[in-house]
Amino acid sequence: MLAAYVTSFSPDSPLDGLEVGDRPEPDAVEHWTTVDVRAASLNHHDLWSLRGVGLKEQQLPMILGTDAAGVTPDGTEVIVHGVIGADGHGVGPKEPRSLLSERYQGTLAERVSVPTANLVPKPAELTFEEAACLPTAWLTAYTMLFTAGGLTPGDRVLVQGAGGGLATAAVTLGAAAGLEVWVTSRSAEKRERAVALGAAGAVETGARLPARVDAVLESVGQATWAHSIRSVRPGGSVLVCGATSGDAPPAELTRIFFQELRVQGVTMGSRDDLGALARFCARTGVRPVIDAVVPLAEAAEGLARLDRGDQFGKVAVRP
Repeated sequence: MLAAYVTSFSPDSPLDGLEVGDRPEPDAVEHWTTVDVRAASLNHHDLWSLRGVGLKEQQLPMILGTDAAGVTPDGTEVIVHGVIGADGHGVGPKEPRSLLSERYQGTLAERVSVPTANLVPKPAELTFEEAACLPTAWLTAYTMLFTAGGLTPGDRVLVQGAGGGLATAAVTLGAAAGLEVWVTSRSAEKRERAVALGAAGAVETGARLPARVDAVLESVGQATWAHSIRSVRPGGSVLVCGATSGDAPPAELTRIFFQELRVQGVTMGSRDDLGALARFCARTGVRPVIDAVVPLAEAAEGLARLDRGDQFGKVAVRP
């Protein structure tokens, strides 16, 4: 089957280690299901894997991808939840949590095998491309806003870095739920597009907000951390799901303890939350912002777009 996979690591030029070609079909495993992938989507996780973060040489070649939507052998349309081992389904109770493409082959392929318990019904209202955008960026945004963040209508939230899949998800979901969403970006065009999506306002990266927020969604890391800590109200939350600009900023510990701030890490979310998110999208008409759809054979083009930061929304892949 055709797949996009890592053959070697290149920290400075990640696409050098990418190959798109033939890989073996998934093995049949008890309590697992092989899904015909109709669409997948790209994440920064794929670029980190190409850089060698989270993988070892002995695991290569490894098929990339954590997100997919497709069809099971009995014709059921499903969304793949990419977190493996969180509750032992299909792997045993002692296996540590991982994401697809870390311990098990990923979704950037014509077929992928996952624990059967990880299959969530795809609402008929969503296209396969829309559904494939939900499991990582959109589920993470949903968890940060409503589960870990506990935000409710009328609360104010800052999203660092307009344009990416997580940011567009947070703006769209937050606006639909009645939150006052602010975003930052160096790009005036991306700030304007975020406001068009429903953001209450957008400012340049690092600029002062009109008022402090109840929570900050932080995925940028080192470049925005100080701004995040200074932008949240006393007793508020900084929710962290990534660090694309580096993971070792000055900690700002004095401000964190004196202002009694809560720092909460988030990695994706539960199957139940993914199902709730899919139903929310189906019922409200909220849809993922899709920047581009590329054929699997041209996965390198989509990953290069992600690496440059050119996208606004998600990049989907169609096998």
